[in-house]
Amino acid sequence: MKFPKEFLLGASTAAHQVEGNNRYSDLWAQEQMEHSSFAEPSNDAVDHYHRYEEDIALLAGAGLNAYRFSIEWARVEPQEGCFDESELEHYRKVIRCCREHGVEPVVTLHHFSSPKWLIERGGWEAESTVDYFKRYAVKVVEALGDELHYICTINEANMGLQIAAISKRYMMQMQKAAAARAAAGQAESSVQMGMNLQKMLENRKAAAAESLALFGTENPQTFQTQRTPEGDLLIMRAHAAARDAIKAICPELKVGLTLSLHDLQPEPGCEALAAKEWAEEFTHYLPYIQNDDFLGVQNYTRTRIGPDGQLPMPEGAELTQMGYEFYPQALANVLRAVAKDFHGDLLITENGIGTGDDTRRVEFIRQALAGVQDCLAEGLPIKGYLHWSLLDNFEWQKGFSMTFGLIAVDRANGQTRHPKPSLAFLGSYAAD
Repeated sequence: MKFPKEFLLGASTAAHQVEGNNRYSDLWAQEQMEHSSFAEPSNDAVDHYHRYEEDIALLAGAGLNAYRFSIEWARVEPQEGCFDESELEHYRKVIRCCREHGVEPVVTLHHFSSPKWLIERGGWEAESTVDYFKRYAVKVVEALGDELHYICTINEANMGLQIAAISKRYMMQMQKAAAARAAAGQAESSVQMGMNLQKMLENRKAAAAESLALFGTENPQTFQTQRTPEGDLLIMRAHAAARDAIKAICPELKVGLTLSLHDLQPEPGCEALAAKEWAEEFTHYLPYIQNDDFLGVQNYTRTRIGPDGQLPMPEGAELTQMGYEFYPQALANVLRAVAKDFHGDLLITENGIGTGDDTRRVEFIRQALAGVQDCLAEGLPIKGYLHWSLLDNFEWQKGFSMTFGLIAVDRANGQTRHPKPSLAFLGSYAAD
């Protein structure tokens, strides 16, 4: 069954993962460290910075009508207070390329990577970041806002708390497990981004010395650092400040953020534990997002909850490259759970699967979209589905080993693009 014509059906990327050569960012600096926790550096990534026209044309050619991408803060403001107008013009060209192909651009202002100078000034635990982020948002919207309809301020604003939780769980597993690497695989699979906890622990002391030289602190507060409760709410205040400033400039522009959300499934008698986890993952943010126009929902799998918290994967479960359980039904369950408390529009900004078998991606999309269509039939205000990801790309600390894309990229042979059958399959759901 096809989606209505006004439904946004497309795919997502993040600047640092696809553009390449993001030299002024915190993650670029960390990738180059001798004792980096990154499996490999991003370097040219998949050169989307120069190939965006080809990539957007492939997306549109499959029948898709929406593309979510991020503007890289470190490009726009490489040094504190110094804005690069040529980079803003680059993103204007990306937006206009979308329009020329009948594609709705959905822009994210911050997708994990930050300017290195921001981290030197305290990063995502520093009060000053609220004003820095607001100033950046204003600059972008003053330049580009009249060409946009949707802006996500911050991607997965709850990521820092999730990382803190899995790090605690990982340490407990380390104490119990005979094989540390096996424990790492289980822990890392519960956060919806590519992490390398084992390498982080092994390199901790040496990396601290390098971080001191690079950032002026042994513990740089990047966006992916374990968040304190205060830092968690600081991120929400940065979002709210940016949202209000954006709406003052462009009142018609729809503004929201995105959250990483799991389908929490409690065993009998464990409902209270699941409710506590849902409060940490979602409901405690409600006061900060109640004035948003939409919520970006990002989901990849479920989490089963037992008396002691998260349960291991079910016996014989199909696992993805990231160690997630193959469970596309999770998306519809999360949408229903979110809609109970958030009454604005819902936009699925990420949902997908890391796999080398594209037939499994096709099946994942088939089941996930069946759930979305059920939710639409139930009256949920879902405005679009943006698959993760348009391209195989740089999966953060995991490097290039994880393949989430609808389009393969042969990085060894001129960065050539090879659309997978899943691209056309997703496009087959678009309105005629």
